[in-house]
Amino acid sequence: MESIFILIPISIILVLLIGIALWWSSKSGQFDDLDGPGYRIIMDDDNTEHLVNNKKTNQSSKLESENNK
Repeated sequence: MESIFILIPISIILVLLIGIALWWSSKSGQFDDLDGPGYRIIMDDDNTEHLVNNKKTNQSSKLESENNK
């Protein structure tokens, strides 16, 4: 019975610490991009600048085509 008086406060403190850790990780952006690291492993091209430029041109052409409709 005496051990319960020790275990309950320890478990409450542990739950609070885990809750604070999860809150901090979500606020600091740890869960923003879950798919990116998996794709980065597969991509073996070190120069990704052309991908960024293609994406920008594709997005701008899509916006222009939507505005022309």
